[in-house]
Amino acid sequence: MEYVQERVTTLHALTDHRPDAPTDRAAVVVPMTEREYGTLAAERVLSTLETVDPARVIVPLRAAADRAGPFAEWLGEFDLDIETLWCDGPRLASLLEARGLDGERGKGRDVWLALGRALNEEFVVVHDADTKTYSPAFVNRLLFPLGQGYRFSKGYYARVEDGSLYGRLFRLFFRPLVRALGDAAPGRTPDVLEYLSAFRYALAGEFAATSDLVSRLRVQRGWGLEVGTLGEAFGHAGFADSAQVDLGRYEHDHRSVEGPTGLADMSRAVGEATLRAVEDAGVDVDYDGLAERYREAAETLVDGYATDAAFNGLSYDAADERSQVATYADALGEPGPDTRLPAWENAPVDPDEVREAAREDLDEVRGGDRLDGSATGDAQTEPAPGED
Repeated sequence: MEYVQERVTTLHALTDHRPDAPTDRAAVVVPMTEREYGTLAAERVLSTLETVDPARVIVPLRAAADRAGPFAEWLGEFDLDIETLWCDGPRLASLLEARGLDGERGKGRDVWLALGRALNEEFVVVHDADTKTYSPAFVNRLLFPLGQGYRFSKGYYARVEDGSLYGRLFRLFFRPLVRALGDAAPGRTPDVLEYLSAFRYALAGEFAATSDLVSRLRVQRGWGLEVGTLGEAFGHAGFADSAQVDLGRYEHDHRSVEGPTGLADMSRAVGEATLRAVEDAGVDVDYDGLAERYREAAETLVDGYATDAAFNGLSYDAADERSQVATYADALGEPGPDTRLPAWENAPVDPDEVREAAREDLDEVRGGDRLDGSATGDAQTEPAPGED
């Protein structure tokens, strides 16, 4: 058991204590896709939230038209103040297009829509719905630093399941990439890299923030959401107003490396978001040789993971991990066009307009009417949003 502090305040789960936290002043955002409909993990999350009793729960839902109505009905069975925000209806799509906000649809875009709706509360918590070990202490732990005056809080936990190390995209891609960027920096490591390195699980989907900070976040549309949020938090909260909290045992779904929703595709988005956050902070990234510097840093870490796994009696396939490193190296390069969604404090659309459009879309499919247009049954769905 350790209790070492990082450059951001680090709160450890040294006991099973559930700290007091301002849950009654918080909105909890739980993004879902139609894959979560009726699953044991999602039901556990929602049933547990009933005991937490936050001010509101907002579920940004990505689902086809024929699934959205039944999903909303199921959500309504829980004893919670739940707002189902269907993100794939035609009215909402038209509203966003008219305001210049159309573009890639993904988890980040869904969360951004929900964050606008959450701003009426003092605090906002965001976490996934595929957690197999969900505990009422999670929300309290994420919110506790905010009740103590911090502005941003992020969860961390060890990804050890089924006798193996997981968290592969974090261990094998993000961590060595940040290290490689730091090694290439002349002189002192830039503060933004120190900040990103201080978080023990930077790709965790669980965070909390004051609504004031949330209103200032530019949000990545897709899988770069988590690290993009960290980059924004660095700019608006910094070391002094940021904390990370140990959520203890935390298990959720895993992804394969290859495939259209695998870790290889995710690594491209995560890499772009990381590099953009670093550039936003004023760091001049040397892209020449970056992939090779990344590989060298990752190889060193693989040796360390192999030793750590053996120390704990865990299975570990070093050859497979090195193969993943080679795959992720191919994802590195200069970021493409900046497609982030704007901060809500100056967005060209109002959260109430979003709610009204989404409500009308959902009411129509609940009434059984056939929708026109490509948004009716072609909603792009991803697996449950676990990192890997």
